[in-house]
Amino acid sequence: MKLFNRIRHRFSGNPSQPYDQQLLIVTFTLMCIGLVIVASSSIPEGIALSSDPFRFLKRHAVYLILCLILLCAVVNVPMQRWYNYQSIILFLAFFGLFAVLIVGTEVNGAHRWLRLGPVNIQPSEFSKLAIIFFLASYLCRRQKEVIDTIKGFIKPLIILFFFSLLLMLQPDLGSTVVIVIVMMGMLFIANARLISFIGIGVAMLTVIVVLILTSPYRMARVFGFLDPWADPFGRSYQLTQSLMAFGRGGWFGEGLGNSVQKLEYLPEAHTDFIMAILAEELGFVGVSIVIILEFVLVYKAFSIGKKALQQTAVFSGYVAIGIAIWFAFQTAVNVGAASGIAPTKGLTLPLVSYGGSSLITIAVAVGLLLRIDFETRFAAKNVRKKAKSPRKPKLKEIKDEVETH
Repeated sequence: MKLFNRIRHRFSGNPSQPYDQQLLIVTFTLMCIGLVIVASSSIPEGIALSSDPFRFLKRHAVYLILCLILLCAVVNVPMQRWYNYQSIILFLAFFGLFAVLIVGTEVNGAHRWLRLGPVNIQPSEFSKLAIIFFLASYLCRRQKEVIDTIKGFIKPLIILFFFSLLLMLQPDLGSTVVIVIVMMGMLFIANARLISFIGIGVAMLTVIVVLILTSPYRMARVFGFLDPWADPFGRSYQLTQSLMAFGRGGWFGEGLGNSVQKLEYLPEAHTDFIMAILAEELGFVGVSIVIILEFVLVYKAFSIGKKALQQTAVFSGYVAIGIAIWFAFQTAVNVGAASGIAPTKGLTLPLVSYGGSSLITIAVAVGLLLRIDFETRFAAKNVRKKAKSPRKPKLKEIKDEVETH
């Protein structure tokens, strides 16, 4: 028992430090793993596109440098500032989703990117953070209304409806599902009534079923997921190639750089299906290490959110919990899609997959977690100081006490 408590104390971080060192170490480790696997998996694609085998590695390295700069900047911004400007952030995210439908770049039949010079920006990634800010501020102001009335529960879902509508017009079902799960998870943590969840859950499930039944490519994905070997060279091509990569990896993998599936057999090997290449080259052990690191990242986010809520920092607490739900769900879907447990949704693996917009938003989210943790530790330290050095009584208070005795 003592050993368990010692491990738990070590895992939870040193409270005397101004920030969570373990969170930062896990973040940097995942970034480094991602850099190595992107370098390995993207070489054939880089040669095919521009005769440069390190095309994607160079871009990924630039994105990581930008992520580190933004992370340092976000850590220095007080959470009160995000609370004050959350409505502007929400409007900018909504405007970006609207603009991508008008002037967006079409890739594989979807309008999800805004081209700004040499850079493509995916507004749907930034909308995830905007929704978290919005709902955290809403719960900070209206949590009692959310708990007591159905009206308070429905109000934020109106914003969710308009964001989901714009995302589905791209179309981007994956990001839509992410923001729905994040918002419903945050409302659940806020102790919203169970009957509200049942009603909304049934309605959303109905909408998802209708969307699948009315879309041929979504139907193909579902049937391909249910029986991938029925059409291994058609609708299930990506999944079957990914499963073969997992099968070839075994316990310890074929060795770094020795993947066969990345030789243009598996599409999107460096983005959505990077876990398949990691499994083929590093095996079950490599996959387990990455999943454990992602789990630690999620655990840290939940822990930071819980501590903030305990100190009545409601906005900060719900932001951290929203980020935790986002990371957990996106990791589960990415790993599940690559291994055949879940249908493919086009979601990246946090801090590992290639993708500038995804990396930047997740780095900003990690910066927010570090800032929330810093403010929580600072507040707790001040409380401890006040407890150790109580205020000296004033002369009038001493006289009154003497007179009562």
